[in-house]
Amino acid sequence: MKSTLQSGLYYEFKFTVPENKTVPYLYPESEEFQAMPKVFGTGFMVGLFEWACIKAINPHLDWPNEQTVGTDVKLSHIAATPPGLTVTVKLRLEKIEGKRLLFHVEAHDGVDQISEGTHERFIIDAAKFNEKVNRKSEIVRITE
Repeated sequence: MKSTLQSGLYYEFKFTVPENKTVPYLYPESEEFQAMPKVFGTGFMVGLFEWACIKAINPHLDWPNEQTVGTDVKLSHIAATPPGLTVTVKLRLEKIEGKRLLFHVEAHDGVDQISEGTHERFIIDAAKFNEKVNRKSEIVRITE
């Protein structure tokens, strides 16, 4: 982590919602999701917040050796967004505690505020993290 990563960091990110980021595309094998309206899916919205946070902090990390993983999400999803609207994500890095980063996040689709909340990320050493995941995968393969 570089010394330039400081609390108060502000970032804005824009994303135009395509049809393939609507609820029926979350789990195409789900009959229930297939019957739902074609509006921006909450699962995709969470991913958008993660992406925006990553874009905001990567210049302040030794990326790609250092990366971040999401560890907590507390968000509302208070308005539906049809495809074609542009969602603007605004975030602020509220707190840095060691490798733990806490963000305040909000989003607007040009008509309504669609979300507000917090997102926590944790700085990892990518090689060490991937090594642990690979060991875990090996355990699963051995027990099958």
